[in-house]
Order: sequence, then structure tokens, then C-alpha cells
Amino acid sequence: MDLEGGSHRNTIKKDSWMTVLTLAYQSLGVVYGDLSASPLYVYKSVFAEDNEKITTNEEIFGVLSFVFWTITLIPLIKYVFVVLKADDNGEGGIFALYSKLCRNSRVGWFLPNSQVADEKISTYKKDSITCQPSFNAMVKATLEKHKVLQIVLLILALVGTSMAICDGVLSPAVSVYSAISGLELAISKHHHRYIEHPLACFILVCLFALQHYGTHRVGFLFTPVVITWLLCISGIGLYNIFYWNPQVYKALSPYYMYIFLKKSQRGRWMSLGGILLCIRGSEAMFADLGHFSQLSIKIAFTSFLYPSLVLAYMGQAAYLSKHHGKPIGFYVSVPDSIRWPVIIIAVLAAIVGSQAIITGTFSIIKQCHALNCFPRVKIVHTSSKIRGQVYIPEVNWTLMVLCLAVTIGFRDTTAMANASGLAVITVMLITTILMSLVMVLCWYQSVFFAICFILFFGTIEGLYFVASLVRFLNGAWVSLLLASVFFVIMYTWHYGSLMKYESDFHNKVPLDWLLGHGPSLDVVRVKGIGLVHTELVSGIPAVFSHFVTNVPAFHQTLVFLCIKSVHLPYVLPQERFLVGRIGQKEFRIYRCIVRYGYRDIHKDNIEFEKQLVCSIAEFIRSGREEQAVGVGVLHHDDNRITLVGISSAHTEGIRIWEDEEEEPLRVPSPGEIRELQSSIKKRELQPSVVQRKKRVTFLLPESPRIMDRDTQEELSELMEAREAGMSFILGDSNVRAKRGSNWIKKLLINHGYDFLSRNSRSATNGLCIPSASTLEVRMVCHV
Repeated sequence: MDLEGGSHRNTIKKDSWMTVLTLAYQSLGVVYGDLSASPLYVYKSVFAEDNEKITTNEEIFGVLSFVFWTITLIPLIKYVFVVLKADDNGEGGIFALYSKLCRNSRVGWFLPNSQVADEKISTYKKDSITCQPSFNAMVKATLEKHKVLQIVLLILALVGTSMAICDGVLSPAVSVYSAISGLELAISKHHHRYIEHPLACFILVCLFALQHYGTHRVGFLFTPVVITWLLCISGIGLYNIFYWNPQVYKALSPYYMYIFLKKSQRGRWMSLGGILLCIRGSEAMFADLGHFSQLSIKIAFTSFLYPSLVLAYMGQAAYLSKHHGKPIGFYVSVPDSIRWPVIIIAVLAAIVGSQAIITGTFSIIKQCHALNCFPRVKIVHTSSKIRGQVYIPEVNWTLMVLCLAVTIGFRDTTAMANASGLAVITVMLITTILMSLVMVLCWYQSVFFAICFILFFGTIEGLYFVASLVRFLNGAWVSLLLASVFFVIMYTWHYGSLMKYESDFHNKVPLDWLLGHGPSLDVVRVKGIGLVHTELVSGIPAVFSHFVTNVPAFHQTLVFLCIKSVHLPYVLPQERFLVGRIGQKEFRIYRCIVRYGYRDIHKDNIEFEKQLVCSIAEFIRSGREEQAVGVGVLHHDDNRITLVGISSAHTEGIRIWEDEEEEPLRVPSPGEIRELQSSIKKRELQPSVVQRKKRVTFLLPESPRIMDRDTQEELSELMEAREAGMSFILGDSNVRAKRGSNWIKKLLINHGYDFLSRNSRSATNGLCIPSASTLEVRMVCHV
């Protein structure tokens, strides 16, 4: 599956019908694997406690009516026709909605180093209208004015993300365990109890162990498996409808929902928590939007998935309506002659659905990591063609341990389904809330329309949410516990990172301090390029002043490098770099800001270094900042530095050519040999020994403009500095709460953030700089 460029497919050009149909075919295996497995456990979860109490068809028809209208209203009406339109430059999910709100309302304060220049990025789209309604403007102003409301909005996004990660733990356990539950009908009870649990754990271990290979290696099997499964359940459904009860279509009437609730007591109210499992996996339609187009996802759902699910549920209801008092589940309605093949197909479909959920969880965590809401972890891109395919080792093994703990601890599909149901409905409810805000603040729709949207869908999802909470002691507590842990981790990391940035910002050194030292900075300038990493987009980091004060030497070319994320899924390569000059040309000091979207892939070390050097070289060649390649002047730093957009990938800009040549070492004289340390052996000084030296050449474009002597000299020095190599200085602050701070702040900073910092990966591992040439300077700052 080549899904490259899916994020821009929705916005750049209109796909042909062949492309749309191909994407619709592929989406069945990637997007709908989890949703298609829901018939395995819905009826069993609904009637888990009172199978033998069902004496009439009203209960069965009532459940079918609830399932039919739930699938119709939420996945079909809400997601297909409304939510999919709220994409963020082709990307979907809770963070896409939050990012859209941040750009249109300026509430994204959790990225404190945002700049006005970021709004000049071509993909930084704002939904605009010629005349914004006054009430909508008032809502927007209120949200921008009150920081408490912004914090609530961020908490909503983090809670929804926590529940989505929690579902990444629960969904594989529910799907796999439900799929192999058919063994109880295929083998004897005596053997079943010794096979089911170990087999489920074995499949889960294999599933997580194969994650590092990436979905793209076996992805071509996903769609055929899901299609086979959907054809299987729809065919069995049709057989059961015509063979057992052709009148089951009457249950589609909403009247049976009324009868179901009217005759029900507390047990029937709790059964709503099982019914909502029929829409588990619906959020994937929006979350995986970046790999496909809106039209392809709509076609796949409406033309194939929706009718298959309806037939499957109707077939089960038709069978159960003629078998009162017997065990309830999916496999009891499967004819004995095809039960074994159906079990095999169900297990494969469950694995496909679980695979999609796990990789989706990796993508969610990558977004949180990019937006400073998750500790630093190792992110491996498993495919060069599919942008969203990532693998996170630490998260993978953590998910596996938690998934096995849930499977071994519960050993019951119903309890695991209760926990998964609460996570699913919480994510959907938060999506509804954020969608209503998008309607008002981004689409400038009538507030009345937004209120009707949240009242209608919020009421339905609220009923299911309450029904899930009623099952708190029957397994739902697990999802609350896991989500709480994930939320505390994300909020603690975000809060600590924000406090650290504020401390760095207040402690930054004025430019006057640097410029007052003169071109040499009062230190010896040695060959090479010195990269000083900082999260600041203006000013001089305090760590650099400490370094210069204590170390009497520095590189001939100095670059203050800021690598940051923006409220966008992707930033085009030609808009990634902002370059500016600090002081006069003789200083050879530059500021470079590198911008990435929250779904961008960071390039490898060599490629990144080349792009960085080319960007600086192109900035130098332009002569005047206003004539630089890119989008012109974007930002003024301290009223002295002009940052200019530079295209490192521009076809007409400077390109860099690097090679390594071998130079023979000359034979030292006997006197020189005696002066060397005695530990060096004489055989290491023979003429045959060679050393490698990097040769760097700038390939200048054909340009009518003639460079002056100063520009040529500056480019020549940059070339020599690149040949000498790069060094990276990283300032790492040990953040501590000030005396007199409240106990919550002390707990979050001194214990929570400190623990996460010490046990997460180093900041250099998340940057595109080789760690071998990195110098880390630690400081203690109080916030």
C-alpha cells in the first residue's frame, strides 16, 4: 500500500475515480479492521448476566434496534457526513481538532515558542469568512481571554488522547480473546480451558513482537482478510435471516428500543454499555484520515462495511429469536459445518484489527511527543512510503505487558469489553465537544446549529457513557485507571516542559551582552561549526554565556539552532528553515529555526546537516535578507535580527557536494617521534597509514547577480568550517520548584517531571545531531 502523500491528497488535487476506489479498497484493511470485528462480542456482552432470562423476542429485537440506530447515527451520520470534514490539512483525530482550534483562536499556549512567522506557512490554513457572526466572535474572544478555558480545552484533548491510548491496550485483548472464544464450541470443555487463555496470550505476544517490522511489510494481506471476514459474516447473517426468522427486519423500528427500555430494569440499563461496542473502532475513520481521502473512506463504509455489519447483527438476532435460553454469542449462530474456517478467519481479522489499533496508538503518541505532551521516546519510521507508520519500542513493550495483564487478569470477554467500551465512548464524546467548537470558531456556523449538534449526539453518547460507568465494578475501572496514568504522565511532562521554557526565557541573555564582545567574542575562534541548541526563538540562552565565560575558545562559525514543532501536521521542506544573522558579518553568528509538523519525519543526521549548511549558505549568498529565496522577511528578533525563509531544497539555490579524500601522513622525524607519548607504537607512524579528510564544495546556481568579495569570503569560511566538522552544545536544565510553591507544583516538578526526565531518552536522541559530537551542559533552574 503506497499511501505516501495522503496528508496532501485531500487539499492539493482531486483524485481520479480509480485512485479513490483503490484507496477505498485499502481503507477496509487499515481503517475498519477493529470495527468489523464488533459482531464477535456485542450480543454476548449485552446478555452476559441473564442469558436464560430471555423468554421473548422483544429483548432481542430491542438490542438489534439499538445496534442498528447506533451504527446509523454515530459512524454513518456523525463521522461520515460531519466529522470527516473537520480535517487538519488532511489529518484527523482529536489532536487535529485541537490543532485546528489553536490556529483559529490562538489558544495553543502549550507551544510557547510559536511565532507570527509560523502563520506564513502555506499549509497554515484558517477557515475564513467575509463576515464573522458577532456571537461567534464573542465566543472566540472569551476563549482567548481566559486562560482557565484554554487549560480546560487542553485537558479535554489530553483526556481523549489518554483514552485512545488506553483503547490501544484493551482492543487487542478483546478482539483476540473474542475470536478464539469459538473454540469452546469446537472442542470439549475439558480441553478448552487449557487452550483458550494460553493461545490468546501467545497470539498477543507474537502480535507485539512483530511490530518492529512495520505494517507495510504485511499490509497487503490486511484488506483481503477483512473483506473475506465481512463477506463471511454478511453471508452467515443472510442465511440465518432466511432460515430462522425472515421477520427480523421489523426490529429495525425505533419502537422496539422504547419497548426494551420500558420493560427493562437496572440490568437492561447496564446492557447499553455492551451495545456501544458495536461502534468500537469508528474513531479510526477520522484518526486515519491522513492516509486516505474523505471520499474513499465514505465509499468503503457506506457501500460495503455498513450493510455487512447490519446483515451480521440481523442474522444473529434471527438465530437468537428461535433459541431462547441457550448460550448467546457469535459462534452459536454459525453452522457447524463451517465453524472451524470461520474461527480461523475471525482470528486473522482480529489480528488485523489489533494491528491497526496498535500502530494508531504509536501515531497518537508521536503527535503528543512532537507537541511536548509526552516524554522523549525512540521513534522509528518503519516505512519510507507511508508517513504514519512508526514504531516506538518502549511503548510497544509497555502495551504488551499491560495487554497480557488485562487478558490474564480478567479471562472474560465481558469484563474486557466493559473497559474498552468506556474508553471508546469517552473519545467519541470529547470529539463531539471539540467538533461543536470547530463549528463555531472555525467554520463560523450558527451557534444554534452547534448546540443542536452537541445536544443530539452528546445526549446519545452521554447515555452510553453513563451506562458504561454503571459497569465500573465489572471491568470499566481498568480503563479509568490506565487512562488516569497516561493522563498524569502527559500533563506532568507538558507542565514541566512549559515551566522549563519559561525559566529559559526569563534567564536569557540580552543581545547587547553578545554584541559587546566584538567579532571574536573575546575568545579564541577555532575551526568548525558550533551548534548551540535552544528552544528560544529570540535572545541568547543562558547556557551559552556560562560556556563562553568558562571556556576560552569557540568555533569560527556559531549557529543558535532551534528545532520546534508547529500547529500543523506537515511543513513543506522549502518552508522549514528560518535563518538570520546576529551582529555584523564579521561575527559569523547565525540563528536558525527549523520547523516541523507534528506528523513530520525528522531526517537522518547527514541529510539534516547538509540542509542546515545549505540554508545558511543560501542566506549568505542572497546578500540582502529581502532577496533571499523563500517567502521573504517573516519575523524580527529583538528588533535587530531578520529571520528569512530559506528553501534548502530549492532547485535554484545552493547545493552542497561532500566527499572524503585520503591523504598520506608524512613520516615524522626522529626528534618528533621521541616527543610523542611512549604508549604510541612506532608502526602506527609508517607512510602507508592514511587519514580521511572531508572535502566540501558549494554548487552555486547560475545567477545574474555577482557576489561581492565579503560574500565570497563568508561562504569560503562556512565551507572550511563544514570541512572541520560540527559540534553540538546542549543545555539541559534541572528544573526545581521554588521555595514557597504549593505542594501540587512541588509534586509535579520535583518528583513527577524529574522522574520522567531521568528515565526518558536524552534530548539529543530526539534531534538530528550525532551524539558523538555533543557537549551537554547542565544547569539548575528554579520555577
